Amino acid sequence: MGFRWNSPLAQVIAVGFICFCCPGMFNAINSLGGGGQIDSNVGQNANVALYTCFAIFGLLSGAIHNKLGPKWTILLGGTTYVLYVGSYVAYNNSKARADGTKDGTFNIVAGGILGIGAGMLWTAQGAIMMAYPREQDKGKYIGYFWGIFNAGAVVGSIIGLAINIEKEKRENLSNPVYIAFMSIMAVGTLIALSLAPPSSVTHSNGEHIQIRKFPTWTGELVAILKLFGDWRMICLIPMFASSNWFTSYQFGSVNGAYFSLRTQSFNAIFYWFAQIAGSYAVARVLDYQGVNRRTRALWGLGINTVIVVATYIGGIYFQKGYTRADKLDPKDFKDDGFVGPLILFILYGLTDATWQTYCYWLMGALSNDVTVLSRYAGFYKGIQSAGAAVAWRINAVETPYMTELIVVFALMMASLPGALFLSLRLKDHTEDEVDEQGTVVHDEKDIGGKTEA
Repeated sequence: MGFRWNSPLAQVIAVGFICFCCPGMFNAINSLGGGGQIDSNVGQNANVALYTCFAIFGLLSGAIHNKLGPKWTILLGGTTYVLYVGSYVAYNNSKARADGTKDGTFNIVAGGILGIGAGMLWTAQGAIMMAYPREQDKGKYIGYFWGIFNAGAVVGSIIGLAINIEKEKRENLSNPVYIAFMSIMAVGTLIALSLAPPSSVTHSNGEHIQIRKFPTWTGELVAILKLFGDWRMICLIPMFASSNWFTSYQFGSVNGAYFSLRTQSFNAIFYWFAQIAGSYAVARVLDYQGVNRRTRALWGLGINTVIVVATYIGGIYFQKGYTRADKLDPKDFKDDGFVGPLILFILYGLTDATWQTYCYWLMGALSNDVTVLSRYAGFYKGIQSAGAAVAWRINAVETPYMTELIVVFALMMASLPGALFLSLRLKDHTEDEVDEQGTVVHDEKDIGGKTEA
């Protein structure tokens, strides 16, 4: 059968390009530190508002997606990315106050609104990416999405580098760069109008994806609240919380604090390329059909453990070289000694990709139903964003860089026991059983009991 727009692969690719344009461009801006502003507090405070609202609406967006469907959920979410970047154009054009600072209130409000929209977009994206493929292809589809999505950040970083290539000293990102990002985000938002309704998505043999009828708003909220008592989700809360905690440190305390403006864009290109490679590689391992799902889960966990430990030990060694109190002369890519820090930053990108790909794959192993997985995706993004809000606040109050790094490393290590406990109890095939509210009912004997080989 030839190409079909209503095939699972076509829909995942479409969502990948939407995220290429919207979150991909957002990541490119965020990777510059402080949203591309010399006064990093502007971007940091906007990110606190963003991830605080994201944490709340990430949890609720499963219900919104199950009612509105992916087309309208993603369309509404995409518009908030355009508004957020527009707030930096307004900030650049605003007049300075008597003390030389500018009012960043609009940026904070726009950040909060983006938190609402991002919760909606990412919940819909997660449901599509995890529920549409067959079980043996879930890792592959996650890898496809992650590659397309992060290619957006690569392109965005190349745009930033091209415009700022002659600027060795740090300065605010220019309006033309922000407007270029806004234009790309607007295109991505409009792509959402082409998404097929889940009821029309079919596999090559004509089989429909699993989807349950929206119960009631009350039923949806009850189902979401029950996730906090689901032992599988409880096992993964530390891993979910850590999966974006490191962003503020990597972009604010390393890339934003240590490097020149043009070098930040240069570094980001390789950071996002590493994400593409890392996700694809670990996805291939997680989909390998020569062993059972439980074994693949253990392999994935082992790979993540080795990469994280090696990377963050290197990070601790590097961080000993400067503190927040130091008056740094920003490192440029033409300077001696640049390659080592660049390699570390690339490894940070690699760990981000393998960690989040593993999170998505574990959730995808728990259900095949798009309605259920939209709730899981919302729960994941809610917990993830709550962690990120705390992390950005820690960064904004000028916590010592080494303290930030140690907290990140400790939280990632604390995530491993819960992930191991769940991995040992995965089954080779998922059969969803639900109660009258549409909540998945898990067999209690799975907790410490036998699993399928």
